[in-house]
Amino acid sequence: MSDWHRHIRMWVVVGSLLLASHVTRALAGEPMDKVHQTVDEVLSILNNKALQPQERRTQIRQAVLKRFGFEEMAQRSMGQHWRTLTPQQRQEFVGLFTDLLERSYITRIENYKAGPQGVHYPKEDITGDQAVVHSEIMSEHGEPVTVDYHLLHKDADWKAYDIVIEGVSLVNNYRTQFNTIMLKDSYAGLVKQMRTKLAQEQAPEKG
Repeated sequence: MSDWHRHIRMWVVVGSLLLASHVTRALAGEPMDKVHQTVDEVLSILNNKALQPQERRTQIRQAVLKRFGFEEMAQRSMGQHWRTLTPQQRQEFVGLFTDLLERSYITRIENYKAGPQGVHYPKEDITGDQAVVHSEIMSEHGEPVTVDYHLLHKDADWKAYDIVIEGVSLVNNYRTQFNTIMLKDSYAGLVKQMRTKLAQEQAPEKG
């Protein structure tokens, strides 16, 4: 359980702020623009002192939903166990996964004090319908944290399906954690732990 909590917190450091052989010229630059817009929007919301905490979280949630493909993330994170779930369980899991990741993201990003100038985008790699947007976030100690957004072009938009922080994949990390719980316990046990974590994330708000 301690590993579960540690990894959940670790991988939402992104909130301190989200194969073809030829690059599609028409789409070149679009993934980076999309990520850039979302990050700037979130930072703008954070820096709006007129907003109340709940209103700020609501607006951040809306911004994040536009760029993160939570269903794709959830499916990839569940890995081989995804196909064993019923349609109802899949819907439940995606909802819990989305709430958990969003809440953790918002909690961490609210502690991020830098403005848009503190985020740099060195490059992007586009191959067919997939792209990687490389970014660097300046930490409080002046050392850049590398955050790479892996996006998929689907339904005429680019959505993040994985985030790699300092070379380590969020999806792979979640998959390892979920797989361990599923093998030792069950889907019901995983859901119970996710609900417990959500309750812990919500506790500060109620307090």
